[in-house]
Amino acid sequence: MAQKKKAVSPPGGRQAAYSARNRARLISDAQEVLAEIGPSATIEQIAAHAEVSPTTIYKYFENKDDLFILALGEMWLNWLQWASLEVAPGTRLEMTLDTGRKLFWARKTHPLFANMLHNSLVEMPSFLPLSDRGEGKKVFSGLAASGELKQDDFDQRYTLWTSIYFGLLRSVFVYEELSPADANVAYGIGLSVWGISEAKATKLVSRPLVFAPVK
Repeated sequence: MAQKKKAVSPPGGRQAAYSARNRARLISDAQEVLAEIGPSATIEQIAAHAEVSPTTIYKYFENKDDLFILALGEMWLNWLQWASLEVAPGTRLEMTLDTGRKLFWARKTHPLFANMLHNSLVEMPSFLPLSDRGEGKKVFSGLAASGELKQDDFDQRYTLWTSIYFGLLRSVFVYEELSPADANVAYGIGLSVWGISEAKATKLVSRPLVFAPVK
């Protein structure tokens, strides 16, 4: 009777899986610390929350900021995936702008993420563009290349647009000067940066937003 061959794990397979689990857990813990304390939290505070030693954190991440930027970036990605689950039919431009508008309602849909945004905007606003890893600029560059947005002076327009958008996020999540609905109106006004007329901008920000269920 032929002997059954034993399954052979790839070299480092178990160790790699173990490391991946530890890394993922530390990122999750860092997200909670970023929401509760903010970027000013020390490596010792993160370690205490994760119930590990600071040495363990340095084993997986270069420094505290590296961990926090990655933690915020992964939360951004998770939120974007959720935001794209339920969308009203429309053009690529319409759906892209709808995603940006949905973020104003994050306190209701994703309170942990909203707290992360609040603390990052207060203590370390540079975390937000860094955590984006340039993906937002790629999306808007594609829209400009297709003629859906003004393409001339693109870099200057994008810089101005991000300043407007992050300013709106501060008004909603930090200063609470604007309600989500007010921020939505201001968002439409800001679209003039892209050569979008007032009438078209009003139509764009009047589209119904469809929110997927939140687990």
